[in-house]
Amino acid sequence: MKKYYLVVFIISFFLVSCYPVLTRDIMQRGSYDVRLSEIKQYPLLNKGKLYILGGVIVKTTLTKEGSLVEAIYVPVNSLGQLKSYGTSNGRFLALYSRGDLLDPLVYKENREITVAGEFIETRKGLIGDMEYVYPVFDIKEIYLWEEYDAYDYYRYPPYYYPYYPYAPFHRFRHRPFYNDPFYPWWW
Repeated sequence: MKKYYLVVFIISFFLVSCYPVLTRDIMQRGSYDVRLSEIKQYPLLNKGKLYILGGVIVKTTLTKEGSLVEAIYVPVNSLGQLKSYGTSNGRFLALYSRGDLLDPLVYKENREITVAGEFIETRKGLIGDMEYVYPVFDIKEIYLWEEYDAYDYYRYPPYYYPYYPYAPFHRFRHRPFYNDPFYPWWW
């Protein structure tokens, strides 16, 4: 009987881990392989199309139209999860015009989001002193990724790496947990 519980647990774990962050209908209808430069270059062809975008929030402002989120674009995979990002792929504006508001204290700087948005238009704005053309999307659905704490990430060494003190990667060295008096020495 215990074998069946284990099989059910493993199957349910894999089903839950492969579930998209946005609704399945939106993920199937939207395009997630997007280049913002193409959208800005041909705004009339892209108007009204549904896109799945990932981003890192730069700022959230409340306007008469609704909540306006400015984000740095990050590509997403077919489940809506953010891919890795290193260089900036541009910025976009996402407008949430439904009755509720996106609170700027919750949707704050450096939080990661996945947005399903319909392309509306392009707007000119400023990044510092430079003029920039933003593609604007009307948010149909939004997912705010959980905020992680860098201290939690670096708290314990990666137990899977057998030669931890001699790690070839610099990110595995000089961890703050060495100064922790409650550090479990057996790790």
